[in-house]
Amino acid sequence: MSNLYQSLSHSKWNCKYHLIFVPKRRKSAIYGKIRQELRKIFHELAKQKESKITEGKLSPDHVHMCIEIPPKYAVASVIGFLKGKSAIAIARMQGKDRNYTGAHFWARGYAVSTVGFDEEIIKKYIKEQGEQEDSF
Repeated sequence: MSNLYQSLSHSKWNCKYHLIFVPKRRKSAIYGKIRQELRKIFHELAKQKESKITEGKLSPDHVHMCIEIPPKYAVASVIGFLKGKSAIAIARMQGKDRNYTGAHFWARGYAVSTVGFDEEIIKKYIKEQGEQEDSF
């Protein structure tokens, strides 16, 4: 079970999230050069927040990813960082040298859910722990 967890200085963690977000007005804007570069951009940005994208899919009108985020970072702040910095990179790819107010690539919202353990695995783990100590 120890290989499932990652470590920080004072904690062991396994925090995975399924994340979905879309471009403004759900336009089919993720194609060509943008699509190729977004893979690299997302992985680099996740690395900056000590996170790891374990699975991802870029569709023309939305992004799906499974991302591991350490508990020391708020999920919303990491998602905001990914969307904000990737929007700046996309604007630079399209020839804009400056960030102008109101020029956004991603829509404001997103969908996120936790990717937890299977319930049977948890029950088995609790049962194994109960054999060593008093269960309640």
